[in-house]
Amino acid sequence: MRKYWIGAFTAIALVALLLPSSQLFAPRSGEESARKSESFAVKREQTLKLNTLQNDMNATALLCTTECSRDFHKLMSAGSSSRKDSEQSVEHMMHEHHHMRFISWINGKHSVERGEIPTSANSDIAHQYVKTAKLQVIKGAKFESPSFDDKDGNRYMVLGIPDAKHAGIGVVGVINQNVIKSVEAHQKRNLRLIPYPAEGNYKIESVKPNSTIDTTVRTGEDNGNASHYHIRDAVVHFARRPNDRELQQIKRDIDAVSVQQIGDTYVFRSKKLETDKMLQYFRQKWNPEYAEPHYLYLTNETETNEEIVPNDALYSEYQWNLPSIEAEKGWKVSKGDEQVIVAVLDTGVQSNHPDLKGKLLDGINLVDEDNDPDDDVGHGTHVAGIIGAAVNNGEGVAGVSWYNKIMPVKVLDSSGAGSTYTVAQGIIWAVDHGAKVINMSLGNYAEADFLHDAIKYAYEHDVVMIAASGNDNTDRPGYPAAYPEVFAVAATDSNKEKASFSNYGDYIDVAAPGDSIASTYPGSQYAALSGTSMASPHVAALAGLIRSVNPDLTNEEVMELMRSSAIDLGEDGKDNYFGHGEIDVNKALQAASGYGNALQTFPDQVRRRLDNIVHRYQ
Repeated sequence: MRKYWIGAFTAIALVALLLPSSQLFAPRSGEESARKSESFAVKREQTLKLNTLQNDMNATALLCTTECSRDFHKLMSAGSSSRKDSEQSVEHMMHEHHHMRFISWINGKHSVERGEIPTSANSDIAHQYVKTAKLQVIKGAKFESPSFDDKDGNRYMVLGIPDAKHAGIGVVGVINQNVIKSVEAHQKRNLRLIPYPAEGNYKIESVKPNSTIDTTVRTGEDNGNASHYHIRDAVVHFARRPNDRELQQIKRDIDAVSVQQIGDTYVFRSKKLETDKMLQYFRQKWNPEYAEPHYLYLTNETETNEEIVPNDALYSEYQWNLPSIEAEKGWKVSKGDEQVIVAVLDTGVQSNHPDLKGKLLDGINLVDEDNDPDDDVGHGTHVAGIIGAAVNNGEGVAGVSWYNKIMPVKVLDSSGAGSTYTVAQGIIWAVDHGAKVINMSLGNYAEADFLHDAIKYAYEHDVVMIAASGNDNTDRPGYPAAYPEVFAVAATDSNKEKASFSNYGDYIDVAAPGDSIASTYPGSQYAALSGTSMASPHVAALAGLIRSVNPDLTNEEVMELMRSSAIDLGEDGKDNYFGHGEIDVNKALQAASGYGNALQTFPDQVRRRLDNIVHRYQ
């Protein structure tokens, strides 16, 4: 069942796609035909993305219900010798799980209730559902209410779980399901169903990629051909670093309100000059190596064939993704090594999530350096769980890696966006603090020399960088994924087909699961999200496992190993949709464990680098 747990939702989308297909065969001519064809393609993509959004919301609701049911069973199996023990057990559960608003443990003379039943928006339906749930539980039947909102717009459902061993005993709870609303809002941005970031946020403008030519983003679809930059910022890399007197002169000339610096590269923010004027000023007066807009980046053992099936509560039913990439077989070769650190450049990570306990290192918040890198969006916690949620702990989900440590580097703020300066700073910080792999589930369509310099720094320090290709179903190269030093990842679904939203192109290295992926989420909860942002951490975790089983491999050798061991999908050989294919954890780790020296991949390295040079100057 685990590979097809969202199949019922997908069927609805297929019907929606097939019904209008007869229009494709109607005769049309010239410009009108092209316009209608383009309009149809946009509507089709919109339909697919809306279906993906609904799948993620439905799947998250299932995860929430399943995890709460498990917790209720756990509460009952713990037993109780006194009413005081019952009270302490319920209070502890509600303290650990803040989304449990009300719990009633029906347990004879030791029965206890804690919390409050919310006042529903239109009627006293919440109390009615609780009453019905109690009656059903006493009869030995499970109860799940429909979702309902309270007067403040918070979403809830009532869940009743009977004790399978003892008649008349069970637990009834009122569960806050705002996580579903959070997933909806997050995925509307992540899948570009709405304009994002909105004009006006960050004082930014939307532009055609690699330019300052204005374009208007009215719909999510328009994001596929737009980049965004700070309207009064300029990134300048000087051929010769200015001295203090020259820097003061620059500040006066542009009326600077702030200056940030990494090496010979500066980010200037002006009080009055917009980016075009600033770039013109620097190019004419200072002859820099480059001057560019400050683009915004968005949230992007022994050999055996036996399989290891984790006991994590949500694994067997919901995590189709890990068996799909042969993780269960690969774990017999390596489960990872605590010395190999995977940095997650993202929105931060919930530091006290029970399924990430012991997996997180101290990181940094580069958005606000006075605070810890906590996740105020959800994206980074979800990415971190895909990489390394604790395995075989009976909790929630399983990560791809059992033992690799995760380093949270917060470079995206509460809206899920961050600047090239912050991302570049995050890369350099991660490298300098021991990261061997960096995951970047973020990006945009503009090349930024400033960011590329940081990427080159990481590459030269032997770090494997993995990045998501994007979610606009376009072949326009997304950055940082399309940089030659970065390993670009597209997304597949549970049928090993291209995920409908996934970007594609000749820069794609491999594909990985990215459709309704179950993982950790803030509030010590779990959610299902879709996107190449979810595909990328599968590959980052694999890179961490490879570096664990064979630490002598260079970053280029690790990347070549992941390409050569991938399972070919689509057209024979490398193609634009899957790159070299979907990753295969077992094949990659088997190959890595047998690597004797770097000469084995030398021909592939030379070919790859020559291809990159040719591609860059075409």
